[in-house]
Amino acid sequence: MNTTTKIKSFKSIFMLAIVFMLAATSASAQKFAFVDTDYILQNIPEYTDAQAQIEDLSKEWQQEVEANFSEVEKMYKEYQAEAVLLPEEMKQKKEDEIIAAEKQAKQMQRKYFGADGDLFKKREELIKPIQDRIFSTIEELATSRNLGIVFDKAGSVTMLYANIKYDISDDVLDELGYSFNTRRNK
Repeated sequence: MNTTTKIKSFKSIFMLAIVFMLAATSASAQKFAFVDTDYILQNIPEYTDAQAQIEDLSKEWQQEVEANFSEVEKMYKEYQAEAVLLPEEMKQKKEDEIIAAEKQAKQMQRKYFGADGDLFKKREELIKPIQDRIFSTIEELATSRNLGIVFDKAGSVTMLYANIKYDISDDVLDELGYSFNTRRNK
C-alpha cells in the first residue's frame, strides 16, 4: 500500500469516527419518556362512562340482530316442514320472503357493527375527544420538558425495561385535572 492510499484510508476512518461520535452525542441528547394510555384512560371517569354506554348499546343492538336472525331461522324451519305440501309457486314466494328477511338482518348487522356502522360512530363521538385531549396533553408535556420521544407502553411497542422515573402518565392525568386511583412510585 502506498502512502497516498494510507492517507486516504486514514482520512476515511477518521471521518467515520467523527460521524459516529456526532451520532452518539446527538442520540444521548435526546430525552425519552413513556406513558401508559390504558392506565390514563382507566383513571378518567368520562372514559369509563363512555365505555359502559358503548357496551350497553352494543348489547342492545346485538340482541336486535340476533332476534332478526332467529326469525329468519324460524321462517326457514317452517318452510322446510311444509315445503313438501306447498305448490311450486308458494315455495318460491316463501323462499323469497326468507331471502329478504335474511338480507334485512344482514343489513341491520352492517348498520350497527360494520366498519362505518353506528357502533363505530358512537365510539368516535364518545372516545375520540377524550383521546384527543390526552394526546394534546402528552404533546404539551413533551414540548415543555424537551422530550424527543414519548412511547406508549400500552400499545404494540414492546418495552423490555422501562425505568419508572420516565413514566409521565401521572403527569398527564394531573395536567388533565384528574386524580388517579393509585399513584405510581417514582
